[in-house]
Amino acid sequence: MTHALADVIAERRRLVAIGYRMLGTLAEAEDAVQETYARWYRLDEAERAAVRVPAAWLTRVMSRVCLDVLGSARARRERYVGEWLPEPVPADLFSGISTSTSPEAARDPLDRVTLDEQVSTALLIVMESMTPAERVAFVLHDVFAVPFDEIAETVGRSSAAVRQLASSARRRVRDEGTIVRERHEHDRVVAAFSAACASGDLDALMRILDPTVVLRSDGGGIVSAARRPVIGADNVARFLLGLVAKRSDLTVDFRRTGDGTALILLDGGQLLGLANLRVHDGLVTDVWMQLNPEKLTAWSMDD
Repeated sequence: MTHALADVIAERRRLVAIGYRMLGTLAEAEDAVQETYARWYRLDEAERAAVRVPAAWLTRVMSRVCLDVLGSARARRERYVGEWLPEPVPADLFSGISTSTSPEAARDPLDRVTLDEQVSTALLIVMESMTPAERVAFVLHDVFAVPFDEIAETVGRSSAAVRQLASSARRRVRDEGTIVRERHEHDRVVAAFSAACASGDLDALMRILDPTVVLRSDGGGIVSAARRPVIGADNVARFLLGLVAKRSDLTVDFRRTGDGTALILLDGGQLLGLANLRVHDGLVTDVWMQLNPEKLTAWSMDD
């Protein structure tokens, strides 16, 4: 194995991290990475030798692949059975990954959203409302520090237009408050939520639900899940307590995601799903229940 080939293969984990943020599931990210490497291996020896920075080349191609996938995503979402939610992953899944392939990135004076390595469901849901070009520009610039001139080549826009795309995406992220600032408060509410569900205490559960709380569950047509959002504190509370009552072997474990502490749902010791909560002012405003087994592949009960 040549040094250049080793460098190319070493980029795989970072490419998966890019693809996951752009596409919302690990399976789609892995498919995009496979296509990216296929394009690299289709280059002849002279073409590969002409690539000055393989990591930058791979990032650019990966982004183009994701852009194509995002272009057809809306139609695929419409065919999806029930609610579509992004795939939740452990908080440390992408820890330690380099987020820049270019020294010019550090000199870019434009403000960026302060994002750590953790990826939240809240952030991915906001990103679902972005145009494909907005999403690519935001992920590449604000997360992976790619200069605007390079992103412009990827999306086929001018550098100035890409700046506007990233700025628009950044405003959406900030306006929606997707970054968890008060993790202690979030975790306290999650613990209270879990206790109220386990005890079947309707009043206690209602007290920590925002009146306009929305619950969404994703079964993908593979397992049973609510086909439409459940809206309102009373409806959400009764739905959750009904779910607990139907499963006598249901137990809960606590794991960390980019949203903070999340609830692993176990049925007889077997992984049933994962519930992430959004908390604002001490109340649960959103419940995201991922039940689709195809979107739970990153979780191991042996950890």
